[in-house]
Amino acid sequence: MAEWKKTPDGIEIPPPSPNDVLYEKQDAIARITLNRPVVLNALNKNVWRLLHAALTEAETDDEVKVVILTGAGRSFCAGGDMWSSLYPDDQPAPSGLEVQTMIWSLSKPVIAAVRGHAVGQGCELAGVCDFTIASEDAKLGEIQIRHGANPPVLITPFLVSMKQAKELLLLGEMVDAPEAQRLGLVNRVVPGARLDEEAETLARKLAALPQATVRLNKMLVNRVYELSGLREAFAYRDDQAFQDLVNSSGQDAATQERIRIRQEVGWYAFLRSRDTMYGKGQP
Repeated sequence: MAEWKKTPDGIEIPPPSPNDVLYEKQDAIARITLNRPVVLNALNKNVWRLLHAALTEAETDDEVKVVILTGAGRSFCAGGDMWSSLYPDDQPAPSGLEVQTMIWSLSKPVIAAVRGHAVGQGCELAGVCDFTIASEDAKLGEIQIRHGANPPVLITPFLVSMKQAKELLLLGEMVDAPEAQRLGLVNRVVPGARLDEEAETLARKLAALPQATVRLNKMLVNRVYELSGLREAFAYRDDQAFQDLVNSSGQDAATQERIRIRQEVGWYAFLRSRDTMYGKGQP
């Protein structure tokens, strides 16, 4: 067994494992589970590889009609793994954008079953799914701005109104499950003990419907948003105006200082430094 490495302040981070994503098929439903509960299912290159493989298996299996995506432990996904550098990984891997675009384009409906935190890329991962069911304890948010980063996958403006999108993306605050439902980030909120049951009930309803029509209707709804510019929004980094802005402004001093603190001192020092500026109570 590989040795667990530690952050500068002594937090143990598990090494990559072939079990970081689990795949299980029961009848017509494929259940894909992010399985890094110690780090709240944070996303790294190994997870993206395994998740891409699991989605490919579900897509190519004619017996699978619906996919449920969930997270092991107490959270759905805490976003990008801020400590992936502890385990250098030079192997080819799909990007997060590639995998999330794959979910968007999958011919079969994908249901996100969210408990605990779904923040940063985790919020976007739930957002690109066709349905999102959240437990009552769920917290969602686009918190990247607190780390000085942009949203990797620009799905939120297509889920909520313009004013709400700016509030979520510019403040980086989390919202609870009822507020997430009001905004349009989730479809339903259920008691935590019933989350898996509700996701499976929805999956079985979808699986019982005429599959050709289910797939066509998913494609039709997606097409409306693609005609509104969704795919261009996903590829915003390719926009020359955005690149010019990045190149002219560079990385601001606050972001550089937070990266330095996290790398040299550790996670808790980073949180203290960040909360001094942004306010407490956020992960």
